[in-house]
Amino acid sequence: MQRKFLFLQGPHGPFFSELARQLEAAGALCHRVGFNRGDQAFWTNTQSFTAYHDTPERWPLWLDDFLQHHDFSDLVLYGDTRPVHAEAVNRAKARGMRIHVFEEGYLRPYWITYERGGANGNSPLMAMDVERIVAALAGREPDLTDIPARWGQLWHHIYYGAVYHGYVLALNQSFPAFRPHRSLSVSGELRLYLRRMILAPFIFIHRHLATRRLQWKGRPYHLVLLQLEHDASFRDHGPFEDQRAFLTEVIAGFTQGAPAHHHLVFKAHPLEDGRSPIPAIIRSLCDTHGLQGRVHFIDGGKLAALLDEACSAVTVNSTAGQQALWRGLPLKAYGSAVYSKPEFVSNQETSEFFANPARPNHAAYLIYRQFLMESSQIRGSFYSAAGRIQLLRRMGDLMLSDDDPYQKRLKPTTPSKY
Repeated sequence: MQRKFLFLQGPHGPFFSELARQLEAAGALCHRVGFNRGDQAFWTNTQSFTAYHDTPERWPLWLDDFLQHHDFSDLVLYGDTRPVHAEAVNRAKARGMRIHVFEEGYLRPYWITYERGGANGNSPLMAMDVERIVAALAGREPDLTDIPARWGQLWHHIYYGAVYHGYVLALNQSFPAFRPHRSLSVSGELRLYLRRMILAPFIFIHRHLATRRLQWKGRPYHLVLLQLEHDASFRDHGPFEDQRAFLTEVIAGFTQGAPAHHHLVFKAHPLEDGRSPIPAIIRSLCDTHGLQGRVHFIDGGKLAALLDEACSAVTVNSTAGQQALWRGLPLKAYGSAVYSKPEFVSNQETSEFFANPARPNHAAYLIYRQFLMESSQIRGSFYSAAGRIQLLRRMGDLMLSDDDPYQKRLKPTTPSKY
């Protein structure tokens, strides 16, 4: 039977359109439903594009009718928790369709994530125990390739995001009912980004000075890897309503448990835009708990040097948690991350963790990381031309395979007689 792929929203830029051409070259049919002018602009085949003009509330009924009249075998999307995608996933599962979910790499940078059925807290990894993974890779030497210190292709990511939102902001008249899946409007996000760009030189200077002060103090410190408040990993797979609730939990636990000479460092996400007043919240909580001089905020920048000298790390589902585990650091991870296995992350109360953080099973984690690299983590980038070429060399075969990446790797293989 000919495979028929239905694409919904993808990463900003041309990746989904190029991926569709790859699948069509293999004999598949591809179609896309778009929700705004940005979706439409990056899908080059106008004959295989259907625009959804109605309200978000009407989407489930419209989708039921659309699927009834088109015999799709596969659903392709980027992230599975935004409302239009969550509704589509439910209906695709009911129809027995294969669901292909793309996400940013669990092993950033220079990887993307490709899974079947769901990602992050909905990933098939959530139901896999480490013992089974270790057994599947028995006798396999872990690849100790270093994780690069910087997030690759960041400027390409920013460029395509700006172009996409420019289309939505200026040319979206034919999609009057469109509403973004985030609470902030596109114009509101634009104002935050422009403000961030204007302040960039001052942010750089402040970051440099704050990092130098931390390095020259020579005090032991615990590193908090901040997640974006509007990111699905924080919003849909974490236990906190907002950043304030998370910061309150961490600072209270540090006050109660950490030795008096230890410090606490908050490291902002590289794409933090200031929609949550994190520095002001931290200052207020430090005043409440009497922590002046022991708590630091570093606004972006490189992570590797900070992790190298840290005593432990704390996060809500950040993929940066895997860089901490790769270094063998104790990790307190709130929420449902794909690496939230009892062998890796601490189940201690926050205050107990800061007093005496439990270390991960580093040997088991290296095998787990190897398993990811041999299954769902694909070298390349959604945003740069060279990175997309890397992905496209592999994606056609992966998506057309009957086996999902994890099950394929877990299948027993017959040893060669040679």
